[in-house]
Amino acid sequence: MSNQRRPLIAGNWKMNGLATAATSELKELVALAKDHTAPKCDILICPPATIVREMASAAENSSVQIGGQDCHANESGAHTGDIAAEMLKDAGASYCIVGHSERRADHGESNAVVKAKAEAAHRGGLIAIVCVGETLAEREADKTLDVISDQVRNSLPNGATASNTVIAYEPVWAIGTGKTPTPLDVATVHAHIREELAALMSDSAQVRVLYGGSVKGSNAEELMAVENVDGALVGGASLKAADFWPIVATSI
Repeated sequence: MSNQRRPLIAGNWKMNGLATAATSELKELVALAKDHTAPKCDILICPPATIVREMASAAENSSVQIGGQDCHANESGAHTGDIAAEMLKDAGASYCIVGHSERRADHGESNAVVKAKAEAAHRGGLIAIVCVGETLAEREADKTLDVISDQVRNSLPNGATASNTVIAYEPVWAIGTGKTPTPLDVATVHAHIREELAALMSDSAQVRVLYGGSVKGSNAEELMAVENVDGALVGGASLKAADFWPIVATSI
């Protein structure tokens, strides 16, 4: 982990969470964070859009921030079921995940779509967490770095900077499977991402690159110690404060 980049530990709750129980978990996390008056990392929870406002209210005046899991490319319009970045911002969000592998796979989102959503997040005043990652088939075909290059080059908008964009590397084959790449594998991909960013952005050295994919309390310390890993995007282990806090604790 770099000393020049402030770590970000982000929880992606996916399609989980009803208001009462979710708010209770968040309050527990806020209480844990309050014991550290000056945490050395940023803490983020991305709940379902239905409870962003409640969660933002519960996290007010704390070191925990709230984000969205996706946004539409447009500010408004006839897009039934979609949510604009401006709506997330209005509800209290400060970040938005775009291009998660589940969106790319389940909804056929191309790099161009992800790029448009990242641009929308920036337009709406949100920090975009742009996800990249290879499938198992791509990994076994030794195409990991080619896939990552393609996604980084074509998913980042021209206006991406270290202040409005975070990259999250999530090997698709590791998400929710309990499998994780070796620290060397992670280091190789993260170094490659940083090389790609250097060709795209003037402040690339300050861009945070997170690791995601079956991160949990038992492996977080090892993963967070890998060079060029600036935090984590955590799935299932972020749903309970008691599970998420040990991951946060590796960076505080």
